[in-house]
Amino acid sequence: MPRVKFEPQSRREPRIRLFQADWLEVFTRVHPLVVVVVWLPVIAWFLAAAVGAPPATGMTGLRLAVAFAAGLLVWTLVEYVLHRFVFHFAPREPAPWLRRLVFLFHGIHHVQPWDPARLVMPPVVSIPLAVLFYLLFDAVIVGLLAAPAWLAPVFAGFLSGYLVYDLLHYATHHLPMPGAIGKRLKRHHLLHHHATPDQRFGVTSPLWDAVFGTLPAAPAPPGRDAHSPSR
Repeated sequence: MPRVKFEPQSRREPRIRLFQADWLEVFTRVHPLVVVVVWLPVIAWFLAAAVGAPPATGMTGLRLAVAFAAGLLVWTLVEYVLHRFVFHFAPREPAPWLRRLVFLFHGIHHVQPWDPARLVMPPVVSIPLAVLFYLLFDAVIVGLLAAPAWLAPVFAGFLSGYLVYDLLHYATHHLPMPGAIGKRLKRHHLLHHHATPDQRFGVTSPLWDAVFGTLPAAPAPPGRDAHSPSR
């Protein structure tokens, strides 16, 4: 299925304005520390609730660790699904309004991947999404599985995965990535931008790319760095 294509611009191009109204435009630009300030206390609250649960819940240290790890794993899958099927939504014949919508929530990042103010998700978007996911987790873990003690640690792991995703995404574009793993993740994401925009959708991990067949079997040609002119 054909995808909406957005060609990257060089750093010489002026920053694109998404809205004419200043009060709307301000919500599209976010410093990466904002997500830390917003979400770290929330994660700490859920962790404290998990650790401080009454012993009668049966949540041992091992179970808490497993629940937290499960939340992290679920995030990596959600990250992949959102990036592949929502951020890269592929209508057959995109109407102008739909192309505009795709551009607003992700196309702008592919056109100007060097813009540091548009590399993390604005809280005006992430907070409502977090509420929706919490309600979903509550319905499944508490309502379906009847395991309420698992809700807090699983959701803490899920939010931690999201926080790592946002910060790692910023780092892949604007910071050196030390170590073999860091360099591999950076190259993986930059190749998504500059060589294979229809593949390599994982940011925190290439796991689900490998599972769902969007990780090229052979190495792709070296991609341009996010700061390099693309034309």
